[in-house]
Amino acid sequence: MLYGGVIMDEDFDFGFTAVDESELEAVKQAKDTAQKMAVGVDATQDKIDKLYNAIQPLLTNLKKNPEKEYILWPNRIEKVDQFEDMLRKIYNA
Repeated sequence: MLYGGVIMDEDFDFGFTAVDESELEAVKQAKDTAQKMAVGVDATQDKIDKLYNAIQPLLTNLKKNPEKEYILWPNRIEKVDQFEDMLRKIYNA
């Protein structure tokens, strides 16, 4: 099509579409839901990171001195209870 001496592409649509009010509300709700889910994902990732960082030192210490057959751990119950409390706090946060 020729417009003012310039050839125009008939399929050019300016990149927008018209929507009615209900469609607009659905888009807003979808964006809100996506944003809430992103916050939830971040919180879950934070918990996973904290749990990993809590457990990793235990595993590292258990692997120390593998040539020794026994682990001397006189206050084991107290330390395990403390560790369980820490894990519970992370889990329930």
